[in-house]
Amino acid sequence: MSGTPNQTAIPPSIDALRAGLSAEGYICGKSLGTVAYLALSLGRPLFLEGEAGTGKTEIAKSIAAMLGRRLIRLQCYEGLDAASAVYEWNFAAQMVAIRASEAAGGADRASLTADLFSQDYLIERPLLQAMRPDPAGAPVLLIDEIDRTDEPFEAFLLEALSDFQVTIPELGQIKAPEPPIVILTSNRTREVHDALKRRCLYHWVDYPDITREMEILHARVPQAAETLSREVVAFVQRLRSEDLFKKPGVAETIDWAKCLLALDVIELSPEVIADTLGAILKYQDDIARLQGSEAKRILDEIRADLG
Repeated sequence: MSGTPNQTAIPPSIDALRAGLSAEGYICGKSLGTVAYLALSLGRPLFLEGEAGTGKTEIAKSIAAMLGRRLIRLQCYEGLDAASAVYEWNFAAQMVAIRASEAAGGADRASLTADLFSQDYLIERPLLQAMRPDPAGAPVLLIDEIDRTDEPFEAFLLEALSDFQVTIPELGQIKAPEPPIVILTSNRTREVHDALKRRCLYHWVDYPDITREMEILHARVPQAAETLSREVVAFVQRLRSEDLFKKPGVAETIDWAKCLLALDVIELSPEVIADTLGAILKYQDDIARLQGSEAKRILDEIRADLG
């Protein structure tokens, strides 16, 4: 998000929250709406787990937009450590300052050290950014794909989320004046430690049923004709029951519909499906399974079901 957003109060009810998210283009069911409402009302971190592409990251973006808060994203990866998530020093700028000091005849060593390790040379990373005061209110901190990290980082995160403070040796302790709204996501490539989950309200984000996926597609791709939308959603729903290495998520449904619109497609055909499979399937073995008569078989089946 850019600029200074207009802060909005936390919705007073589950239905109000769902309506607010819907206005931002995010359609969620009653169970997800309930746990999100409780997380916001109680000030608890929200832990969302599920397959990739089911909308876990998007709800964080939508909550930030709905509340008019800044969204701060910590994208997790293997090898991420506490220092990389909190802060680092601008070594290049520090070296320039040291050389400038030497060229000017040198400064007192103690004062130079104090200057080099001041806020002027501090590069704030997402966790530290989330603990800074913000005129728009506490930001939304998205800790995305926590399952990609390792147990030492989980242990650090557990401590950081318990009191919302971090320590920088050169500057001391920094505590959030107001706890951020924390949303963690996991694609469950490995199990996250129970201790971290217990700090949070937990929800499994599953693939939506055909009715909800139609609502999502209408909200995100309103230009798509009803017939095309029904066929796209029904086809993707059927693909999820096939023996695929990577089943398509809601994100792929939306991408596929946008691709079909760009090609001025009115309805699906085996030829169109073959030409655009890369929008919904991301592995060659899965694409190869759908080549030829297989795509036509599925298309015929869903059309029979749709009547």
